Amino acid sequence: MGVILVVMIRSKSIKAGPAVVAILFGFFLASTGMAPSINRFLNSIAHTINQISF
Repeated sequence: MGVILVVMIRSKSIKAGPAVVAILFGFFLASTGMAPSINRFLNSIAHTINQISF
């Protein structure tokens, strides 16, 4: 996600202010009780994408 934010900043798709807000939101969200659920969800998406064969 951090890499995506850097790419968006460099391509002028997102300005520095909203990027900082997104980064801070990520840090605050990571410290909540929802962090393990979000992590499992993202891991399952990554696993599903990995299983798709082209």
